[in-house]
Amino acid sequence: MSMRPSSGPASQPDAPSTSAPKTSDWAVPRPTALLVFADGMVVRGFGVGAEGSAVGEVCFNTAITGYQEILTDPSYAGQIIAFTFPHIGNVGTNDEDIETSNLAASSGIRGCIMRTAITEPSNYRSGRHLDQWLKARGIIGISGIDTRALTALIRERGAANAVIAHNARGEFDIEALQREAAAWPGLEGMDLVPDVTSTQRYDWDEGLWTWPDGFGADGPTRHHVVAIDYGLKRNILRCLTSQGCRVTVVPATTEADDILALSPDGVFLSNGPGDPAATGEYAVPQIKKLIDSGKPVFGICLGHQMLALAVGAKTRKMHQGHHGANHPVKDHTTGKVEITSMNHGFSVDRDSLPEGIVETHVSLFDGSNCGIAMEGRPVFSVQYHPEASPGPQDSHYLFKRFVDYIEAEKT
Repeated sequence: MSMRPSSGPASQPDAPSTSAPKTSDWAVPRPTALLVFADGMVVRGFGVGAEGSAVGEVCFNTAITGYQEILTDPSYAGQIIAFTFPHIGNVGTNDEDIETSNLAASSGIRGCIMRTAITEPSNYRSGRHLDQWLKARGIIGISGIDTRALTALIRERGAANAVIAHNARGEFDIEALQREAAAWPGLEGMDLVPDVTSTQRYDWDEGLWTWPDGFGADGPTRHHVVAIDYGLKRNILRCLTSQGCRVTVVPATTEADDILALSPDGVFLSNGPGDPAATGEYAVPQIKKLIDSGKPVFGICLGHQMLALAVGAKTRKMHQGHHGANHPVKDHTTGKVEITSMNHGFSVDRDSLPEGIVETHVSLFDGSNCGIAMEGRPVFSVQYHPEASPGPQDSHYLFKRFVDYIEAEKT
């Protein structure tokens, strides 16, 4: 893989020449961050956030809002995110827009790539500058990168493995970083759920955000849902409580018998990172038992992929994945088109869907599978994130559909 160096200061030599310098030479600061790819390509930039180095898969995200939610989404574990939108940091950060439900663990993200320096925040909800927030969470960032060229390269050749490194003195062992990037095996075959799942069971009762009150407790509950945490996002839990559900969250390795012992009215399979086939080695047998119990089951993202594996379908690694907002998806059950948010590097192979499993949703970008359902059973899932609200509420009906299944089973 190769890419032309980014334009501007990031593509200049590491230090000004010692010979009689031009005026412009003195204006070029020493690069303090590198993006070192597995094929040896090195892109220089300027460090933001935490210092250090991390290896991961480079992907691009096309959303123009929600960078804090993106940076705290556990589904990005093992990845370095390149933001295609240039103005990152313009609304600062706050303590409310964090998606990681397990605050004892990091989101697992390996780093972030930006076109320009972090924008100064201008928003009444801002509590901290993004650079300070990145430092506090140990996330390495690099700015001054031609993200358009990087995005075009990924679209052409697929997601690539790389090391992101930040050193304020500009001191790097490039050969060692190249070896680390080349040695990293990639996300295929990798189970990253243990890095982000909760370690113990807990209850959730927080509702959706409302202005000007923020998040608050929802009203009376009518149903009990057990959510399996493969890398759960908080707003999914809020959407469930908004439908009158009392939610119990359990770790990813919880066995089906222990879940059923909690007497749930329905079971939710959450989003999460990594290869579904790898996580499925221990999760799929439990999902099969939950399906056989007759309980309504609803899955999102990784939960969708592992539900597909549980019913006999297959998953595959995508060329570049889907990461961003404004992805159009058609719901075959209603004929409507939804504007959705997506974040996945694996997908369900529609050609492998067995008899009795129908495709309910499809991406209008590339035709890939975005939803399945079992015929005659209250079991369904979608590939995208209905809680992320780019539509903004195009996909909220899915949570009501889940509750409708629960109420039908009760009666």
